[in-house]
Amino acid sequence: MTTIQGPAIFLAQFMGDEPPFNNLDDICKYMAGLGYKGIQVPSWDARLIDLEKAATSKTYCDEWKGKIAEHGLTVTELASHLQGQLVAVHPAYAKMYEGFAPKEVAGNPKATQEWAVQQMKWNAKASQNLGLTAHPSFPGALLWPYLYPWPQRPAGLVEEAFGELGKRWKPILDVFDECGVDVGYELHPGEDLFDGTSFERFVEAVDGHPRAQINYDPSHFVLQCLDYLEFIDIYHERICAFHVKDAEFNPTGRQGVYSGYAGWADRAGRFRSLGDGQVDFKAIFSKLSQYNYDGWAVLEWECAIKSSDQGAAEGAPFISEHIINVTERAFDDFADAGTDAETNRKILGLS
Repeated sequence: MTTIQGPAIFLAQFMGDEPPFNNLDDICKYMAGLGYKGIQVPSWDARLIDLEKAATSKTYCDEWKGKIAEHGLTVTELASHLQGQLVAVHPAYAKMYEGFAPKEVAGNPKATQEWAVQQMKWNAKASQNLGLTAHPSFPGALLWPYLYPWPQRPAGLVEEAFGELGKRWKPILDVFDECGVDVGYELHPGEDLFDGTSFERFVEAVDGHPRAQINYDPSHFVLQCLDYLEFIDIYHERICAFHVKDAEFNPTGRQGVYSGYAGWADRAGRFRSLGDGQVDFKAIFSKLSQYNYDGWAVLEWECAIKSSDQGAAEGAPFISEHIINVTERAFDDFADAGTDAETNRKILGLS
């Protein structure tokens, strides 16, 4: 067994216009001061990283890592949720996603997709240049408007959508494979990959590609009433990254999973700061340790109630307390009689 690395924190939800959240140096100093050992960097934020330069210059990557190391921090992964989303966009959502890409491609679906594909390939190469082996992202969505349809879905619609999703992602996954990096898809409502069954459809669509992996985030499973512990038992071989995020689901007589269009604070299912929700993190850390997950435990802070400052401050000690220093010996080794094959046969009455 191996010991999980951490605590680390995803910087996306903390970036802002004011110091210390508007530049790499200050936010590193801030997070290191809270006790974090690693940072997961959103590759779409130019205040943190020049993605094209990172993909094309090992020298840039070495210097960039050096700046982060000066604060006692390690880069855990780059993340590309916004770019990955744009690899596959249903027209119903195109307008809302325009802010994820440069203005020059806005309103042009083909140009937007091409930009997203290039971004993903740069993420692969940048990760390689940085010595990283995992990369969290989103897969995008073509089917989401038809998740719970009326009238019923036409025959073949699901197969057509996953076939197209596979066609778009397989060449990207091939580049990640060349770079020695896994893509950890965050299984998330709003994406075509949101649970185990949809992930299996996707893996089949990309011909079982070994780089099609999972960024495990139990909060999205709580809100779907999915067994997030059994999920680890089933899919642990494809878990390459881990977002430590809490959530709660409290259905009422007025709303359940779909939450009646309520805002986050008033939903039956909502994300919470670590320790304030219903996720059994002791069991999660135990299972991941049992299955030899040796990556990072990365806080993704999202809470409808608590401030980000408090959430970040509480997150590092919470993760540290849950990391299990795995044992290197069995607890009953003291009683080992030191047998061999012949002795074993005698014990069984076979000699």
